[in-house]
Amino acid sequence: MLYFSRWKTLFIWLVVVLGIVIAVPNLFSDQQLAKLPGWVPDSKVTLGLDLQGGSYIMLQVDRSDIVADRMNTLVDDMRSDLRDAQVRYTGLSGTGETAQVRITDPAQYQAAQTALEPLAEYINAGTLNGGSFQEVSITDDGNGLFRLTLTDAGINYRMRSAVEQSIEVVRRRVDELGTTEPLIQRQGDDRIIVQVPGLSDPQRLKALLNKTAKLTFHMVDTTVSPQDAIEGRPPAGDQVLYSMDDPPVPYVIEKRALISGEDLVDAKASFDQRTNEPVVNFRFDSRGAQRFAQATQQNVGRPFAIVLDDQIVSAPVINEPILGGSGQISGNFSVQGANDLAVLLRAGALPATLTVVEERTVGPSLGADSIRAGVMASVIGAAAVVVFMMVFYGMFGLIANIALFFNIVLLIAILSLIGSTLTLPGIAGIVLTIGMAVDSNVLIYERIREERRNGRNLVQAIDAGFSRAFGTIIDANVTTLIAAVILFFLGSGPVRGFAVTLAIGIITTIFSAYYLTRWMISEWVRRRRPKELPKGIRTGMFDGINFSFMNFRRISFAASAILTVASVVGFGVHGMNLGIDFTGGSVVQVEAKDGTADLGQIRSTVNELNIGAVQAQGFGAESDALIRIPAQGGGANAEQSAIAKVRDALQNDYTFSRVEVVGPVVSGELTRSATIGVLASLAAILIYIWFRFEWQFAVGAIIATAHDVLLTIGIFVLTGVEFNLTSIAAVLTIVGYSLNDTVVVYDRVRENLRRYQKMPLPELIDISINHTLSRTILTAVTTMLALAALYVFGGEVIRSFTFAMLFGVAIGTYSSIYIAAPVLIAFRLRPDTFKKKDEDAAEAAGTEAKV
Repeated sequence: MLYFSRWKTLFIWLVVVLGIVIAVPNLFSDQQLAKLPGWVPDSKVTLGLDLQGGSYIMLQVDRSDIVADRMNTLVDDMRSDLRDAQVRYTGLSGTGETAQVRITDPAQYQAAQTALEPLAEYINAGTLNGGSFQEVSITDDGNGLFRLTLTDAGINYRMRSAVEQSIEVVRRRVDELGTTEPLIQRQGDDRIIVQVPGLSDPQRLKALLNKTAKLTFHMVDTTVSPQDAIEGRPPAGDQVLYSMDDPPVPYVIEKRALISGEDLVDAKASFDQRTNEPVVNFRFDSRGAQRFAQATQQNVGRPFAIVLDDQIVSAPVINEPILGGSGQISGNFSVQGANDLAVLLRAGALPATLTVVEERTVGPSLGADSIRAGVMASVIGAAAVVVFMMVFYGMFGLIANIALFFNIVLLIAILSLIGSTLTLPGIAGIVLTIGMAVDSNVLIYERIREERRNGRNLVQAIDAGFSRAFGTIIDANVTTLIAAVILFFLGSGPVRGFAVTLAIGIITTIFSAYYLTRWMISEWVRRRRPKELPKGIRTGMFDGINFSFMNFRRISFAASAILTVASVVGFGVHGMNLGIDFTGGSVVQVEAKDGTADLGQIRSTVNELNIGAVQAQGFGAESDALIRIPAQGGGANAEQSAIAKVRDALQNDYTFSRVEVVGPVVSGELTRSATIGVLASLAAILIYIWFRFEWQFAVGAIIATAHDVLLTIGIFVLTGVEFNLTSIAAVLTIVGYSLNDTVVVYDRVRENLRRYQKMPLPELIDISINHTLSRTILTAVTTMLALAALYVFGGEVIRSFTFAMLFGVAIGTYSSIYIAAPVLIAFRLRPDTFKKKDEDAAEAAGTEAKV
C-alpha cells in the first residue's frame, strides 16, 4: 500500500499542478489577466452577490393578466366572427375564464355554432409543449346561449409562451443597462430569476422590470367631457385614462388602438430642439409607418393619446399627416426617465405584468466588506488549525498542513473550472472543509499510532493505518455528502452555493488525505527509513484514558430527554425568531451618511408610514442599523410598496447597503422545502447506514441526529437568534457532522464486535469510544477553532449560521458518545450477528476457491 508506481506518483502530482494552474488566476484582477497570453487559463471563481454586490430578483408572471388578455381577445373574436356570419346576438361578455353570448334568432343557432367552432379548434403545440389540446371549449344550452371557456391546458400553454417571451424582453432590458454577466433564467412554471452582479442602482433595475411597457396610440374623444364621463358612463367603445402629470389629467379615449408598440423598430432618448427638454424619438417599421400615416391623415386637427401601461404620456394634436414613420414622445421627462423609456420601447412590451416576489440586493461596499471579513476569518481559522496540527503532530502535522493547503487549492480550482458562484455561506463551506480535512488526517494518524502500539513495525503500522482509516473516512464523509446533495437540490441561492462548496470539499479531502498524505509519508519512509514514529507527536496523552462512559448512560439519556422535551415545548409555546425567509416581509440594512445611526429616529420615522410593527436595531458598526418590516397583507406588490416608502423616508440620511424582500408565496415554499430537506436527509442517511452496518446502528444514528437537530432548535428558541435560510444549511451540516462523529465510533464498535465476541456490550462500547477519543477531541477542537474564527470575524450576515454550527459541533460530539452508542445497548445489538456474517463470508470464499 505504501508503494507508489511512477505512473501513480505522476498522476497525483499532475492533479495537484493542474489544480494550482487553474486556481492561480484567482490571485489576479481581470485587467491583469487580460494582458496575459490567450493560452493561459483565465477562469475564476464567480463571486456571489453577497460578496461583490448586486441584485437578485425573482419575478412572477401574473396569471390573471394572461387570462384577462386572452379573454378580451376571445370576446373580440366572437364579436368579429358573429358579425361576419351576420348572426344577431345580445349579451356578449367575458367574466373570469368564460365568455358567453345569446343568439336572438333561433333560426341562426346553427350558423352561430358554425361561426364559433374555429375558436375551439385543437392546437398542436408540439410534444415538448403538451401535444395537441383545445384552448377553448364550447357549450350550448340549446336555447341560444353559447359559453366559451378557456381550458387549463390552453391557459398553461399561454403561460409558458408568456414566460418565454418575458425572459427575452427582460434580457433585452437588462442588457441595455450595460451590466456584465447577468443571469436570467426560468424557474418553475411562472417565474423568472434575474441576477445582476455589481449593479450600483437596483431601484432602476426594478423600475425597468416592473413596467409592462405596452405602448399604444388612441384617438381622444372630444365629443364628451372627461368629467361627464367620470360622473356618468363613458360612451360605448370609450374609456377614461389619466395622464402622468401631477395632478393627473383625465382623458376620454377610444378603446380601439390605432397602432401599437409592436411595430416600433427603434427608440432613442434625445432633446427637443425648441425647448431643450428630454424627449424620446421613435421610428416604426414599414407596416407601422403606413398605418400611422393613414391614421394621422384621417384625423388632422384631432388630438391623439400616446398611452404607456394605461397611462397617457402625452396627447398632442395632429396638425398635419405624419408620413415619415417616425415621431416624438414628450412628457416632462428627466434625462434618465427618457433613457429608461427608450430602453423599454426598444426591448418591447411584456406579455403580462411581472411581480417581484423575492428580492435580495447588496450594495458594492457591503460586498467588499463581506469579502474582507470572509477572507480574514478563513485565514485566521486556517492559521489556528495549522498551529494546532503542528503542536500535536510535529512532522506529521506539517505533512497534514501541506495536504490541507493543496486541498483548498484543488477546491478553488474545481469551483473555477465549473464556474460555480462563491457566496458567504460558501466561504463557511471552505472553513468546514478545513475541519473535515483535519479530521481525515487525525483518523489516519491515530490509527497508525494504534497499530504501532499493537506491535506492528512502522511500515506495517502505516500501511494498516491508512487501510483501516480509509473505510471510516468514506463512511463519515458520504453521510455529509448526502446532506450536501439534498441541500443543493432543495435549497436556493447562497444555500446551494454552500452545498456545492461542501460537496467538492468532501471529494478533495478524500483525495488529499488518502493519496497526497499517503504519498508524502511513503516518501518519508522510503528516504529516511525510520524505525519509529516522529517524536513531535503529542497525542499519547489520550492513550491511558479508560473512562467508563456507559456507566453514565442512564443519566445522559435522562438529561437529553429533558432537554429535548424542553426544546419541543419551547418551540411550541414561544417559537423561534424566524427570519423573513419563513415569515415573509423585508429586511433593510442602512448606513448613516454622517456619524451614528439614530435608532430612535429611524423607528419614529418608519412607524409613521403605517406598514406594521417595524423593528430597528444596531447591526455591526455604530453607523449601521437593521430594519425589519413585517409581511404586508396585500401580497408581493405590497412588500415592494413598503420598501419604497422606507426608502423615500430615509434616503436623505442613510445609504441602503442591503435589501431583502420575501413575498408570502415564496416564504411558504421555502418553509416546505426546508422541512422536506431535513427529513429527506435523515431518510437517505438512515438507508445508507442501514446498508453499511446493522439496523441497530441506523436507528441509533437517527435517534442521535434527531436529538442534535431538536437541541439546536432549542438553542435558537432559548437565545432568540434569528433562524433563516442559512440556519437550515447549518442544521443539515450539523446532521452531516454529527453522523460523521457517530460513524467513526460505530465503525470501531463494529470492528471490536468481531474481535471481542464474548465481551459484554457496555464494556466493548467503552473500549471503542476510548480508542477513538483522541480523534473525537482533536477533530472537535480544530473544527471549532475554524468556526470560532468565522463567528468572530466573518461578519453579522452569517453569525446565526456559525452560531448554530458551533453549538452543533459540540452537541454532535456529545451525542456520538452518550446517545448513539448507548442506543446499541438498548436495542440489544448482538456480537454473534457479525460472527455469523464472518462465517458466511468465509464459507463463500471457500466455495469460490473450490470452483
